[in-house]
Amino acid sequence: MMLSIVIPVLNEASTIPQLVRRIRQAVPEDVEFEVVFINDGSNDGSADLLRGLAREDKRIKSLHFARNFGHQAAFAAGLHATAGDAVIMMDGDLQDAPEMIPTFLARWREGYEVVYAVRSRRQAGWFKRVAYKTFYRILAAISQVDTPLDSGDFSLLDRRVVDILKAMPEQPRLLRGLRSWVGFRQAGVEVPRDPRYASQAKYTLRRLLRLALDGFFSLSYRPLQLASLLGLTDSAVALLLSIALLILKVVHGIPLLGWTSLMVGVLFLGGVQLISLGILGEYVARIYDETRGRPPYVIAAVVGDVRPMDLPGTVRHE
Repeated sequence: MMLSIVIPVLNEASTIPQLVRRIRQAVPEDVEFEVVFINDGSNDGSADLLRGLAREDKRIKSLHFARNFGHQAAFAAGLHATAGDAVIMMDGDLQDAPEMIPTFLARWREGYEVVYAVRSRRQAGWFKRVAYKTFYRILAAISQVDTPLDSGDFSLLDRRVVDILKAMPEQPRLLRGLRSWVGFRQAGVEVPRDPRYASQAKYTLRRLLRLALDGFFSLSYRPLQLASLLGLTDSAVALLLSIALLILKVVHGIPLLGWTSLMVGVLFLGGVQLISLGILGEYVARIYDETRGRPPYVIAAVVGDVRPMDLPGTVRHE
C-alpha cells in the first residue's frame, strides 16, 4: 500500500526536523509512504528547510503558497497532491502524535474508510478548552450531519473519501465537518492532545471564531431558522404585550406612560433585526465567494514529484 501524510506548516522550522524523524520511526516498515508539507506562507526558514529535506529524501515533498491562505486551504491543497491509498491529515506542531499512525492504519485495514482522532486530553488554557468544547457541542447540535465531539483534523481518509473531498469545490470549508458529511464507515480513536513541541500557537481568537462560524454556516441552515424563530417570538411577545396594555387601559383605566417601555421595545426589535441581518449576511458572503470563483489558494512552487494537473494555481516545479 501507499500512505500519504499531509501536513500544513506555518513558521515551524524548529519543529519540522523532529516531526520528520518521528514519522519515519512511526510508519510501519511494510508501508510505502510520502509526506506532503504545505508551506502556508512561512517566513522563518521553513521553506528552505523543506527544500533541503526533499533533496535528502524523495519521500518528502512540499507545496509553497504565494502567501498565507489558512489552515483549511492548506489541507485542501495537500489532498490534491497525494497519491496514497490512504491519506493522513495532521498538524505540523507535534500536537498530533505521529506514533498514532499504526493505530489509524490498523482501523483502516479493518474496513473503516475514515478514522479520526478524538481528543481525550488537551494541553491548553481553561478558556480555550471551554471554547473548543462549546464549539463542538454547538456544531453537533445544529449540524445537518452527525459530527463527532472533540475531533479535529487529525485523521486517516481512504482514497475514495479523498477523491470525493477533492471534487467538492465549496469555499470556505471545514474539512472535519465535510469528512462527516461524506459518510462511509467511520471510527474514532482516543488520542491525547500533546503540547506544542517548540512553536507558538497560530490560531488567534479571531481566527478561531472565524473557523467556528465557517463550520456553523457551511454545515447547517439552523442559524437562518433561528433568525426566523427570533422574529416569530418577538412578534408573539409584542402581540401579547399589546393585548395586556389594552386590557389595562380599557378595563382598569390605568394610564399608559410608555416612554421607557417604548425605548426598550425599539432597542429589542433593533437588536433582533441586526442579528437576523448578520446571519443572512454570513450566507450572502459565502454565496458571493462562490460566484467569484477565485481559487482557495495560489501555489508559488512545488518541490518533489507532485502531479501538477491536480493543483490549481501557478506552479513552478523545483
